[in-house]
Amino acid sequence: MQAGFSVDELKKRLQNSKYKLTHQRQDVLEVFLDRSGEHLSAEEVHRILRDKDYDIGLATVYRTLELMCSPEMGILQKMEFGEKKARYELKKFEPNAHQHHHLICKKCDKVIEFSEDMLEELEEKIAKECNFKIIDHQVIFYGYCQECQ
Repeated sequence: MQAGFSVDELKKRLQNSKYKLTHQRQDVLEVFLDRSGEHLSAEEVHRILRDKDYDIGLATVYRTLELMCSPEMGILQKMEFGEKKARYELKKFEPNAHQHHHLICKKCDKVIEFSEDMLEELEEKIAKECNFKIIDHQVIFYGYCQECQ
């Protein structure tokens, strides 16, 4: 489970946003808590829950994922890796921290995370030259993982 984040945190965020913690919302969140660091599609979340004999529809999974990505909730991060489906992961809850970056294998679709942030100097230059307040960035590299090379 990710430090500082739990079902209780979700319940608080839902209550503050006038939403209820339904069994389906809790079940979806627990999939991500059990698989911290994984990048799951709605279909994968649905399959995981169905494999556990949970009665939940794919449309409910989609609605729950979108709710958890909303600015008022901010629990999940939605990412598009160019594969025509969104993937979701738990957000990192560190003040002023950038999200990690991703390596995507073009053969097996494996997603590998790396957190080295070497872009601070470039970010400062862009912000200054363009008079733009940058709050975050995302870097994705495409190639072939060790197994697929």
